[in-house]
Amino acid sequence: MKLITFTALIAGSAICLVPVARAIDKPVSGPTTTGANLTPVAAKDTTAGSSAPSAPGKPTHLERGTNAAPSGKSGAGAGTKPAAGKTPAGVDSLQLLERIVAKDSTHFDNLFHLGLMYLDRDSIPEAIRVFLKANRLRPKDVPAMVNLGAALDAGGRPDEAQKYYRHALEISPDDPVASCRLASSLYAQSKYPEAMDMLRDIIAKQPNSYCAYFTLGVAFAEAGIYRDAVRMWKKVVELAPNSPEAVSAKESIEVLEKFIKTQ
Repeated sequence: MKLITFTALIAGSAICLVPVARAIDKPVSGPTTTGANLTPVAAKDTTAGSSAPSAPGKPTHLERGTNAAPSGKSGAGAGTKPAAGKTPAGVDSLQLLERIVAKDSTHFDNLFHLGLMYLDRDSIPEAIRVFLKANRLRPKDVPAMVNLGAALDAGGRPDEAQKYYRHALEISPDDPVASCRLASSLYAQSKYPEAMDMLRDIIAKQPNSYCAYFTLGVAFAEAGIYRDAVRMWKKVVELAPNSPEAVSAKESIEVLEKFIKTQ
């Protein structure tokens, strides 16, 4: 097979294979069987008629829990419903939570959910600032540490991000989300041996961790080992057919299989 880089192979396509961390909006109490919070940036419309992917490193939007009424003081409008037929004028959930936190920044849950909202909106400096405050309140909270790491990674501060991922793993050694995030961050820094060893270790301990298979597929593709890349991505589709990873994997499989047939 003629060697061609995967980046060149997909040039001009709508495929983006840089995995990023989805904001984690419920506590991780221990090892699970998936790495659901490591997601690729899925292709989506950015302008009318466009199918270009979103920029690498941009967190995907949240899936659950972000619109729950914040804890803390029950001031006017906090956790209440508007009268029938009426909606609050010019106030969204982010603005409401910002006001609550501005008045009292000692509630961890409020800081945590505000950080999730900032990640969802790609407001990276704000997310870092808020998650740092949350981390100071609860320095052993694993989801807060991993989300802080995700924000730091997105902000171009991978060394700091990795510090928080590693701290999370000291507390919860087999946490698949922290492990996948750390492996992805290391890979992005071209620290390939450490990243690959970590991904293989994740799969050995948790064979259903599709985030690890996805990132391994990216690594194989970038190395020009296309058949193994396809095999990894097919495993992602098998394990989590409805995940964002699977959507990106299916598109990538199609591109690679067409290329392989021409060789």
